[in-house]
Amino acid sequence: MTAPRVVVDPGSGVAPWRQVRDQLLRLIRTGVLPVGSRLPTIRQLAGDLGLAPGTIARVYRELEASGLLRTGRRQGTVVAAVPPAPRPSALSAALAEAATAYAARAAELGVDPHTAAAAVHAAWPPDQ
Repeated sequence: MTAPRVVVDPGSGVAPWRQVRDQLLRLIRTGVLPVGSRLPTIRQLAGDLGLAPGTIARVYRELEASGLLRTGRRQGTVVAAVPPAPRPSALSAALAEAATAYAARAAELGVDPHTAAAAVHAAWPPDQ
C-alpha cells in the first residue's frame, strides 16, 4: 500500500497531530483517498513522519469518531466516508485562523506583508 502524501513541518507552529489530521481530511475530501482506501498502519505512518505512534493514533481516533475512518482487524484502517464541504462561515473562520497564524509567524521572521503574500502565492499548489 502506498502511504498518502503527508508532510509534517516542525517549524510551522501547528501541532503535528493537527497537520496530519488536516492533510488526511484534505486527501479524503479531494478524492485522493477515496472511500475504501487503506491507510498505513499507525506504526508505519508514525515512522514515516518521525512522530510518536500515539500522535497518529490520536489522529485516527479523531477521524474515526467523526465517521471518516473505520478500523477493522482484517482490513486495517480505511476511509469510510467523505466529509461534507465546510460551511462558508466555518471555512471563513478556518481561513482567518490560518491567516492569523501565518501573519504572526511572518512577523516573527521580520517579513513585510508583501513578501509574506508573495510567499503564499509561490507556495500555492499548481493544480489549484
